[in-house]
Amino acid sequence: MKKKQKNLLYYYCLAAVLLALAGYQGYQRSARDSFYKSAYNEELPAEEDARQGEPSGREYQSTGDLSLLDVRLPERLDNQTVRYKSIVVYFNKYYRVPNCVAYELTSTMTSMADSRDAENRANYKFERDHDVKGCPDWWDYKESGYTRGHMAPAMDMRWDKTAMAQCFLMTNICPQVEEMNDGEWRHVEEAVHKWSRTAGRLIVFTGPIFSDRMERIGKHQDIAVPERFFKVIYSPGQNRAIAFVMENKALPNSWTNYATTIDKVEALTGYDFLASLDDQVEDVVESKHNIKDWPKYYPSR
Repeated sequence: MKKKQKNLLYYYCLAAVLLALAGYQGYQRSARDSFYKSAYNEELPAEEDARQGEPSGREYQSTGDLSLLDVRLPERLDNQTVRYKSIVVYFNKYYRVPNCVAYELTSTMTSMADSRDAENRANYKFERDHDVKGCPDWWDYKESGYTRGHMAPAMDMRWDKTAMAQCFLMTNICPQVEEMNDGEWRHVEEAVHKWSRTAGRLIVFTGPIFSDRMERIGKHQDIAVPERFFKVIYSPGQNRAIAFVMENKALPNSWTNYATTIDKVEALTGYDFLASLDDQVEDVVESKHNIKDWPKYYPSR
């Protein structure tokens, strides 16, 4: 009888502890939800499924004109347009790299990407998009001497699980020299990330500048290695723009020295950016650039 009483007492105590713990976790979850909603005006990410590409619960709906992401490419250029959740990829199956990648970056996205709940880059890996003809595999870059360079950078996609997973698809990747990718090119990416906070909304285009003498890598030596890259940034709210052109090599100068106009990038690529703008507005925006018009950014070396 005493043994049964001891057993019953043990189970009663265990049940009481489990109930108390459940109540405390519920309180924590409620407090965390309240903090997240007040800080970001968004729902907390869903926790039940951590697989890449699954809905995260942190949905963002643009209120701007997404036709600004459209790029008119030369007819001679092979292209498949792929519209992912947060980026638009213009992919070239012959060069096996994107012609261009376009995306919108808002202050809300940036705040979410920089928050404590943001996606962790370490949880994602490069993947082939099997639905896009010519898309390489991650291992095609192995031992090539080049890094897998994101056109739409991961730092801008950390606000959402699906966006983060899709930016690691090889349709968003080009071969880049490591010193360039992790040097002045990264500083431009960091500056754009910061600029979106004050601008409220940016339209960003990034891609390679093709030439006739590009090196090739990969198992079949069919992935083009661009000699230069461009980045175009347009701020609809301030109606101003700036662009950058950098060679695919270790660069001797600060990132600000590579600033230029959209007109210059269009002349180098044959692309037509921001075609949905009024022609007069487009002409003015694309013909000017002034790094002093943008918030100062001092990268950590």
